[in-house]
Amino acid sequence: MRKYRKPAAPTLIHEDEIRGEHKKLVQLLPKKEESLRRFHPWIFSGAIARMSDSLKEGDLVLVVDNEGEFLAWGHYQIGSIAVRVLSFEDRPIDAAFWEERISEAYALRVTLELAGANDNDMFRLVHGEGDRLPGLIIDVYGKTAVMQAHSVGMHYCREDIAKAIVKASKGAIQNVYYKSETTLPYKADLKQENGFLVGGDLENVAREYGIKFHIDWLEGQKTGFFVDQRENRKLLEQYAAGKRVLNMFCYTGGFSVYAMRGGAELVHSVDASAKAIELTKANAELNFPGDKRHEAYAEDAFKFLERAGSEYDLVVLDPPAFAKHKDALRNALKGYTRLNAIAFKKIKKGGILFTFSCSQAVNKDQFRLAVFTAAAQSGRHVRILHQLHQPADHPINIYHPEGEYLKGLVLQVE
Repeated sequence: MRKYRKPAAPTLIHEDEIRGEHKKLVQLLPKKEESLRRFHPWIFSGAIARMSDSLKEGDLVLVVDNEGEFLAWGHYQIGSIAVRVLSFEDRPIDAAFWEERISEAYALRVTLELAGANDNDMFRLVHGEGDRLPGLIIDVYGKTAVMQAHSVGMHYCREDIAKAIVKASKGAIQNVYYKSETTLPYKADLKQENGFLVGGDLENVAREYGIKFHIDWLEGQKTGFFVDQRENRKLLEQYAAGKRVLNMFCYTGGFSVYAMRGGAELVHSVDASAKAIELTKANAELNFPGDKRHEAYAEDAFKFLERAGSEYDLVVLDPPAFAKHKDALRNALKGYTRLNAIAFKKIKKGGILFTFSCSQAVNKDQFRLAVFTAAAQSGRHVRILHQLHQPADHPINIYHPEGEYLKGLVLQVE
């Protein structure tokens, strides 16, 4: 058997050896620049031959090939992904750079009829690599943008980014809330606290296709709401009329409220988090005050499904990521199979199942195989009606296919 050899540690270069004004340098091993020539925005640690001895996590670095030719500018970080590329052009990474990139992102959301729309004021403004800003997520809720940095480099640039957000929106966005306590590398020990970088308005009701939602960006998951399911919620509304609906892992009840507007006979929402259930109830009441069709339960999803009867003819399975890295892939696929198998067993004849995976480590073929296995175990006839994915305000960089994370199927079960 061939033995694996750990790559040699990069040679450290003293600043005196580096020509020019920029003192932070990463030089790649021979032929390791090929992925960058194809515009992939990550540089892995094993590709590095030499780097500055003064390099610290979050530093802006100049990346060159083995011959010293320019390749890119990026943020250095400690870990397998050593550099996240900001620009393949030799240009300053300054306030003008952030204004240009954020303005490009905002203009796309205007084209998509999200930014500035009358019935919608919540959308993703920046989706990391998809908007050529790796390590950065920005969601907009009304007049407030919620920013999350997933790299130390983006953390250091947060003030310039916040100013660029306000400028790109021409003042439509008046508040920028920074929420990165749990997303920054813990080893960096930045002691970052969440808080407003611009403004301070706590008004937290935003609209999606005319439906109102309370957004908990202070304590809620991610940036406070899952804007990536917007189009899929709208699709579910079309199937809801007269249906008895079960929304599993409901979080703040997005699918539930759409089902109610679509004319569902009954809607049950289930989530293990009591806080999420309170928000779900609040969102149902906000749109349908006093409506008795909706009930919510703070309970483990698997246990609820196991004891549920066969009363539901529309079921939503939108669990949190079962696999956040490839090491957990096998168990994740088992989890998806088990969850869907229970749903196939319980759903009424002719029922509709909306089933999703948001695990980036699980590709769409693996997810479909897990659902197929569950269907085969149930012995029921199943048809695929729709294949679902993330919406256009969560764009996928064609050179970075890893950015495709949301997979979904709409199935009819006989």
